[in-house]
Amino acid sequence: MRLEGEQIYLRPIALSDADGAYPSWLNDPEVCRYNSHGDTLYTREMAQTYIENVVNNPSYAVFAICLREEDRHIGNISLQQVSVKNSSAEFAILIGDPLVYGKGIGYEAGILLLDYAFNELKLHRLYCGTHSENSAMQNLALKLGMMEEGRRREALFKNGHFADIVEYGILADEYLEGLR
Repeated sequence: MRLEGEQIYLRPIALSDADGAYPSWLNDPEVCRYNSHGDTLYTREMAQTYIENVVNNPSYAVFAICLREEDRHIGNISLQQVSVKNSSAEFAILIGDPLVYGKGIGYEAGILLLDYAFNELKLHRLYCGTHSENSAMQNLALKLGMMEEGRRREALFKNGHFADIVEYGILADEYLEGLR
């Protein structure tokens, strides 16, 4: 399966991705400034294990974000903790290549994933949480039509201090209505 956008395409993550730049992203202080990664060395073997664990796991739908022009893997986007019972999943995104920051890649990838989640998987709800200082992710969530749902106080220990996690969510009908 391949989800096509204008600048990018999404394809299922593959074991071969562990041989590329992907593991190094999770060791980059800038890329990991607001997420739970970057505290310990992330190796190729760890990336391989992760990929093996999610590829055929129905609780995950993990896609590589690839630039169409260069056919280059620049990030990952996923549905995690997919719950059939609750018809919901957690939205997560990691743009690993800082050279593409600010070019609308996250938004384009987000739209492709939301379309897939709501139109193909027929999920009812998507949600995400982010570090309270991660304005880029907060702006992305809002631009995708998510609404702020709350805050988990001092829920993330990062860079020597506790930070709040701001929670966002969107329902299928809200997303589909926004397309009209």
